[in-house]
Amino acid sequence: MACGSCSTGKDGQPKGCKNNGTCGTDSCNKLSVFDWLSNMSRPGGVEPFNYVEIRFKNGRKHFFKNTENLTLAIGDVVATEASPGHDVGVVTLTGELVKVQMKRKKVKKDSDEVKKIYRKASQKDIDVWQSCREREEPMKVTAREIAIKLNLKMKISDIEFQGDGSKATFYYTAEDRVDFRQLIKEFAREFKTRIEMRQIGFRQEAARLGGIGSCGRELCCSTWLTDFRSVTTSAARYQQLSLNPQKLAGQCGKLKCCLNYELDAYLDALKEFPRQDVKLQTQKGTAVCQKIDIFKGSLWYAYEGEWMNWHELTTKQVHEIIKAAKAKKPVASLEEFSAELQKTESTDFGNVVGQDSLTRFDKPKKGNHNNKKRRRKKRNHKPRGKKPNKNA
Repeated sequence: MACGSCSTGKDGQPKGCKNNGTCGTDSCNKLSVFDWLSNMSRPGGVEPFNYVEIRFKNGRKHFFKNTENLTLAIGDVVATEASPGHDVGVVTLTGELVKVQMKRKKVKKDSDEVKKIYRKASQKDIDVWQSCREREEPMKVTAREIAIKLNLKMKISDIEFQGDGSKATFYYTAEDRVDFRQLIKEFAREFKTRIEMRQIGFRQEAARLGGIGSCGRELCCSTWLTDFRSVTTSAARYQQLSLNPQKLAGQCGKLKCCLNYELDAYLDALKEFPRQDVKLQTQKGTAVCQKIDIFKGSLWYAYEGEWMNWHELTTKQVHEIIKAAKAKKPVASLEEFSAELQKTESTDFGNVVGQDSLTRFDKPKKGNHNNKKRRRKKRNHKPRGKKPNKNA
């Protein structure tokens, strides 16, 4: 992923602006934010909000206090407080929007989670940070081999070094509880650094690693989605989707988060539909609902015993039939309403956009064909000249 002013290299880093993911627009990073208040001036006498949002590896964000009153902008690399030592991250948001984000995520200013910023990162800090980042991938391969050797049912999905290299955080997923006391000893002996194990869910794992969804776009959880709401199979039922686990599951193995995006619109549309378990009472017989189409606002009913013959009705017609049955004046049959619907739905397939015929190249026109024949005759015909006189 790269911003508009840079392209992506073989190793995934942007090679156009040469900032390796720390460009000023911050578009190369995950969960980037647009500061729509940056061009607005503060009222007179109002001090700037002294808190900053900083992003670390793979979209991990925290709020920090700018105790040194540093002039910070989006994209600046800073050294922050950590336990122990210091960490290195990138500024993603400053100003009044940080106050809005802290209120939305329910983070208080005097909370212990809010640490302070030490300084702007020096070249030495950045070099140590980059060298630690280069160690993460080979460490992950070795860590997985050690976990397999110890027969632990867990998956180490990602490793994140602290900015000064004093601590490494191992993110793992597991279905059951894992006893990794021996694993930590093996890691400390092998990597010679402080180890911290942190269990994450399958959705958080997909958010950290990223990928391409079935829609062809990047995963929502790795680009903009931060709150993971529970998704149930009832969301698929309301949207008339087939309950196929392979199609409904995302890369995390859980139900796709996008099933909740349009669920409210479907629930509002279904309020106009009658209940599907309500049978239609007519003089001809009892009809049972077989299928509904939310977009068209149609329902299909079939008489009991005649399951192959479906009759299409609108929601308004179904409500009329139910109302007549409650008044003990049932309608004669469903065919009357379905015949009216067919009359109103007569479609005329006309050429409204000026498209040419699909068979325009199949048969050549006669006029052009005759002209080609005349041209060939003229080429093959040689003009007759007078014979030369031999006696001349």
